[in-house]
Amino acid sequence: MTVSTSPTLTPFDLVRLFFSLLLPPVGVFLQVGIGLQFWLNILLTILGYFPGVLHAAWVIATR
Repeated sequence: MTVSTSPTLTPFDLVRLFFSLLLPPVGVFLQVGIGLQFWLNILLTILGYFPGVLHAAWVIATR
């Protein structure tokens, strides 16, 4: 028997995703703190809002 361990979104993940739509670095900060992913997200957001949102959603969904 195989058990699937797919990540599930918690209610707080939905709050993080909401913040990620407004200001993507805030959502990443709430998920991982200040680290490489946070600074990468700031750079992506400066280069274009949409890449920052996509990266923030990816970070939240995979952690």
